[in-house]
Amino acid sequence: MPRLLLRAEGLALATAALVAYFHAGYGWVLLAALALAPDVAFAAYAFGPRAGAVAYDLLHTEVFPLALAAACLVSGGGRGLQIALIWLTHIGVDRLVGYGLKYPTAFADTHLQRV
Repeated sequence: MPRLLLRAEGLALATAALVAYFHAGYGWVLLAALALAPDVAFAAYAFGPRAGAVAYDLLHTEVFPLALAAACLVSGGGRGLQIALIWLTHIGVDRLVGYGLKYPTAFADTHLQRV
């Protein structure tokens, strides 16, 4: 049951972010261009599993895009909100398909179990 709920949370996050994105009138171009941008963190695995896990987790936690979205909503920063919604969509899809935050032992060791 927890696995199903965690994946449902991912679906809810991705769906909510996309609904907000298109409701705000943002187009497909930047979404398509940045949809996989957080995955540049994979490159840090070249420096070992600990460095890879830290880089991956920093770009795949909801903390930073939510903070960016909140700051932009308060200040009226449209482009930052657009980026935050794309980022949240990416994280939601990752969770939906079973990718979680990484432990420093190996790429497959995640908070959602082994992938």
